[in-house]
Amino acid sequence: MVILSAQNLSLSFGEEKIFSSLSFDIKNDEKAGLVGVNGAGKTSLFKIITGEYQPDEGNVFISKDTRIGYMEQHTCSVKGRTLYEEIISVFDYLEDLESEIEYVNMQLEKGIDIDKNIALQSDLQERFEREGGLTYKSRARSALIGLGFSEKDFDISTQKLSGGQRSKVTLAKLLLSRSDLLLLDEPTNHLDISSVEWLEDFILGYKGNIIVISHDRYFLDKVTNKTIQIENGKGYSYIGNYSDFLVKKESMQRAIEDKYRSDMQEIQRIEGIVAQQRQWNRERNIKTAESKLKQIERIKEQLVVPDSAVEKIRFDFTPKFESGNDIVFAENLSKSFGNKELFSGIDFNIKKGERVFLLGDNGCGKTTLFRIIMGEYASDSGRLTWGENIYKGYYEQIKKIPDDNRTVIDDVWNQYLKMNQTSVRNALAAFLFKGDDVFKHLADCSGGEIARVELLKLMLGGHNFLLLDEPTNHLDAFSREALENTLRDFDGTLFIISHDRYFINKLATRILVMNKNAIDEYVGDYDYYISHKRNQPVAETVEKKPVKVNEYKLKKELASNLRKMKTRLKTVESEIERIEGEIEETNNAMADPDIQSDYEKIMELTENLQKLNDEHNSLYDEWEDLQIKIEEAEEMQ
Repeated sequence: MVILSAQNLSLSFGEEKIFSSLSFDIKNDEKAGLVGVNGAGKTSLFKIITGEYQPDEGNVFISKDTRIGYMEQHTCSVKGRTLYEEIISVFDYLEDLESEIEYVNMQLEKGIDIDKNIALQSDLQERFEREGGLTYKSRARSALIGLGFSEKDFDISTQKLSGGQRSKVTLAKLLLSRSDLLLLDEPTNHLDISSVEWLEDFILGYKGNIIVISHDRYFLDKVTNKTIQIENGKGYSYIGNYSDFLVKKESMQRAIEDKYRSDMQEIQRIEGIVAQQRQWNRERNIKTAESKLKQIERIKEQLVVPDSAVEKIRFDFTPKFESGNDIVFAENLSKSFGNKELFSGIDFNIKKGERVFLLGDNGCGKTTLFRIIMGEYASDSGRLTWGENIYKGYYEQIKKIPDDNRTVIDDVWNQYLKMNQTSVRNALAAFLFKGDDVFKHLADCSGGEIARVELLKLMLGGHNFLLLDEPTNHLDAFSREALENTLRDFDGTLFIISHDRYFINKLATRILVMNKNAIDEYVGDYDYYISHKRNQPVAETVEKKPVKVNEYKLKKELASNLRKMKTRLKTVESEIERIEGEIEETNNAMADPDIQSDYEKIMELTENLQKLNDEHNSLYDEWEDLQIKIEEAEEMQ
């Protein structure tokens, strides 16, 4: 059953086209991840679904009686409420039912309309239980504790909550609401890992449908079974979680690249004809040129730019000089603010070339520890011992924006005065600030743009020891992957605070978990840390005794297997030839101008092309595997 259907949606702001011809469905029991670069229009799509925005073209159809819950709709707007009262307000309808039940009970005690009130009591009680009346208070309590609040926080006024805490309350209310379809916009922001894990468990047990915008790829892998991507103003839908989407997208990208290359060659060919016709400058030639220009426009309208042709951030953190083997030793560090002790007895050491991640609950003092390492704070006790030739660079999670009205180019140039304007602009261009973008005031920049400016300044420093506090916050998936790949090849040392488990898994050589009075150490990535944290047994390898082999029987089996493999090889080669023919036919069909104007047909052909390419790649893998096995078998004969 289709819960929500978006058909041919287009949206623009002024002359800027956000997306066009965007279509997808959400069926029953689907939990979809909505992904795309920053500015692709993901939040705008949510606002179209809720009715806040009207699309320029297309429609959204929502099944009857579906209740939509949108994270931004629930806020701590009523003054004077405590945290618990704010959460429990989601269940006002159950409290009203309780009041009705109490009133009917009083009527029965007085002997008023006994038959009528007994029936009403039974009906109200059944409805109360069916809608969760027996468990709503425990569910509200569980949600608050799961998101990191303690019971002593329940009586705090909502007006005293921080921005991050308010986001948690907003999320908790939404999750506890009676919505059938939840729209979650970056729900893991401001959550520590334990709170995100609670949220994952909640979503996995949630009976309704969800569309979630998130850059947390580990989270998307855990909770989604469908992925919707907005890319280059178009929408694409894939069955599966984020990792499944990446595999399928890679296959589709190969087909898109082939068609893009073919289309660009065709455009160049036609442009050559146009130039020639214009040179002849006769009336007939001019008409031909105009006709050919229209043909170029038609090709450009349906042109899909592959990822390889999309500009991405180009990171390069090459150190200016090499450090010694010992980076830093920390002994018995402690820090308090007033009467509040953040941590004490902190010991650790970091060696050259390590990629160390620092984990811990929000508020445990991770950022404070980084500031002690950078010399911005003094520890109350303990000491740091540094190795030779250490050149530190620090990326702050929360950067205070200067109030001097400076622009992007001013901010970079002020830190690197020896660079000339051309060098600064080239560096900014590598971080996707081009043209007038470099004159944008920092105060007007988005979180993602600020992050790019700070990462650029860090990159230009040539440091050999980088301390990064939540570096993937505000970065889209493309930028995160570019940063991951660069840091993995970084010829220096990394010390990173992050809640991005996907990021940790790709980079970590060691994990330090910060507690109030100690640091626990795990050598490995995030999955290794989790398995040991939960005391999961590691499979042991059991040494087996060698088994005597019947040589004659073995030779017969090898010869039989070789014949089977050669037969299968011929079958696979025939299948590859057939598939390549179908791929060529499909590509020709997609290039047909009549079909290019039929969106449904194009989507059908694209999906078919994706399946053909998947099958083609699978057959080629099998063909290569068979070739190797046949060669090995022939050598053994």
